[in-house]
Amino acid sequence: MASVLNLSQYHFCRLFKQATGFAPHQYLTQCRIDRAKHLLQFTQLTITEITFAVGLNNHSSFTRLFRRYAGMTPKEFRGL
Repeated sequence: MASVLNLSQYHFCRLFKQATGFAPHQYLTQCRIDRAKHLLQFTQLTITEITFAVGLNNHSSFTRLFRRYAGMTPKEFRGL
């Protein structure tokens, strides 16, 4: 994204964080977790299907990341 805007990576990250409050990677991760929460609540997709739908490669890393951001596992979240 930085090169498309003709900015250095450092400058882009600094401006992005000023605008959103998050580093680009953190913002993307939060978007993925928010999308996963929506899919867990409103679809019958399996957790593995949701893992791939939000752009992650394996169930284990998804569960670990989800727990870090949501405070519970995807299975626990779905059971609410």
